[in-house]
Amino acid sequence: MQGNINVQTENIFPVIKKFLYSDHEIFLRELVSNAIDATQKLKALSSRSDFNVDLGDLTVEVKLDEKNTTLTISDRGIGMSSDEVEKYINQIAFSGASDFLEKYKDLQENLIGHFGLGFYSAFMVAEKVEIFTKSYTEAPAVHWSCDGSPSFSMEETAKADRGTDIVLHIDKECKEFLDEQRILQLLRKYCRFMPVPIRFGEESEWVDSETETEEVDDGKGGKTTRPKRVEQKKPRIINNTEPAWCKTPSNLTAEDYKKFYHELYPMNFEDPLFQIHLNVDYPFNLTGILYFPKVRKTIDPNRNKIQLYCNQVYVSESVEGIVPDYLMLLHGVIDSPDIPLNVSRSYLQSDSNVKKISSHISKKVADKLEEMFKNDRKDFEDKWDDIKVFVELGMLNDEDFKKRALKFYLFKNTEGKFYSVKDYRDMIKPLQTDKDKNVCYIYATDNEEQHVHIAKAKAKGYDVLLMDSVLTPHFVNLIEREEDKTRFVRVDAEVTEKLIPHEDAIPEKLTKEEQELLKPIIENEVDKEKYTVTLESLESDEQPIVITQDEWMRRYKEMSAIGGGGFNFYGDMPERYNMVVNINHPLIEQILKEQDTDKQKQLVHQITDLALLANGLLKGENLMAFVKRSLDIIK
Repeated sequence: MQGNINVQTENIFPVIKKFLYSDHEIFLRELVSNAIDATQKLKALSSRSDFNVDLGDLTVEVKLDEKNTTLTISDRGIGMSSDEVEKYINQIAFSGASDFLEKYKDLQENLIGHFGLGFYSAFMVAEKVEIFTKSYTEAPAVHWSCDGSPSFSMEETAKADRGTDIVLHIDKECKEFLDEQRILQLLRKYCRFMPVPIRFGEESEWVDSETETEEVDDGKGGKTTRPKRVEQKKPRIINNTEPAWCKTPSNLTAEDYKKFYHELYPMNFEDPLFQIHLNVDYPFNLTGILYFPKVRKTIDPNRNKIQLYCNQVYVSESVEGIVPDYLMLLHGVIDSPDIPLNVSRSYLQSDSNVKKISSHISKKVADKLEEMFKNDRKDFEDKWDDIKVFVELGMLNDEDFKKRALKFYLFKNTEGKFYSVKDYRDMIKPLQTDKDKNVCYIYATDNEEQHVHIAKAKAKGYDVLLMDSVLTPHFVNLIEREEDKTRFVRVDAEVTEKLIPHEDAIPEKLTKEEQELLKPIIENEVDKEKYTVTLESLESDEQPIVITQDEWMRRYKEMSAIGGGGFNFYGDMPERYNMVVNINHPLIEQILKEQDTDKQKQLVHQITDLALLANGLLKGENLMAFVKRSLDIIK
């Protein structure tokens, strides 16, 4: 039989090759998926009482013949009759190449699988494609052949066994698909969890010989005999047909979950913290496993860690819209036949099933975290440093998750103690409420760098939180909005006495006139572009000069650096600090009374440099000058 493929455009094949070229590797997934489908259909038929065919070995085989430049995908599935070849192969319903390109011009990846082109994806890499197929019925075997033009040939042929062989004569421009390692890579990428065994070539394994022996050291200075280790070949099965997400959670151990995690990410040698097993069949179908990796203080920019499958067939690592944005830090697998893969991303995000799936995933995550918090508080605290950034990101991006997370979010202070949001507020409220009735949360971002300020705050009886995640500036803003009469202040944003303002003021030892004389003396010896000199009445045992940085300016600059919140303006502003002069300190009074101008300048330099040194702001030439001056003073 000779004929023309029924398409409503002069030649669909150049359109396929040109438009889908960037996705040409997807052909292997499509052809193997077709072979799996044919096999699964045969399995379904075998469950009927009137089906008496011996199933035998159902392994799908991929064969590479570099010499003849062919790649063959073979199955022992349901096969096709000539009528079925005519129906499923010879008719392609496209309205025209131009309409096709216009309709789907916004899509750029994985288009073959999304649009059901299936078998015809073979022509992206093959100059000629042949089909040898025999139905499980008594129908004669069929040989179909096409060279990439609309013309085809179809005739009866001899084929011993049921099933289908798809033979691709690889185009000279696509020689990469004649490389064994390249095909193996693609099979492991797209097919490693398909539900029917897939064989590709052979692999070696070392076994004990049944006939040969060898002498080896016995570890005691002598020799012993053991079976010789010999290399033997075995069929290479590239897929795990029963991945963990397809199993019942109750049948899996913690070790099973870890083993599967490392199967998904063989180059990740760190174990996940814990996992959530998704298993839903109403109102949508969804299975999968989401793993919580160790996030620590930073956010991994490589977010494509969740793999999307459809009935165990790999689709993509792009799950935006399906998985809530804040959960993109997770690793794992999602498998759902209810996710529409034949539409644009904008439509995907508005699809009702996708929205339900996204909401369900978010709820399951919140359920898991709350359960851990309630059932094993100690274990939850042990994991907190590794998941804190993730929880904060969720609270900042998802209103429903935020409401749930306020129940299990943990504050951690500089002594390593953990508190729930409610418990911590109740604890600090008596001592850390300011004159305006605001409960003041004092926090540090670095225990070492801010040690001096932390020690002073603790000396006054204050508790100091350690908030060292990259999201801290945005997060403290969130808590201030959520909790009425709440104020966060970093421990180095003010001198200790002013962190929590009270009504009572410390008496000033210097008169207003003396203060007016003192201020320019200090200002003349510091960088006024960077430091603003202010005079404060502090306790006499407080440092003579303290460096602080305004809470709001610093916070907005940090938020600008992180992104989001409309604070970009602040990112362009230079760093500024407050140089707070304690007018009640004896050294300040001594500076004011010093008549020798050089000695006065030297004293100012020394105490300002000491303040800068305590805050890590004294560097380079200024640090060297300070050391030299200090040595001169000691002599």
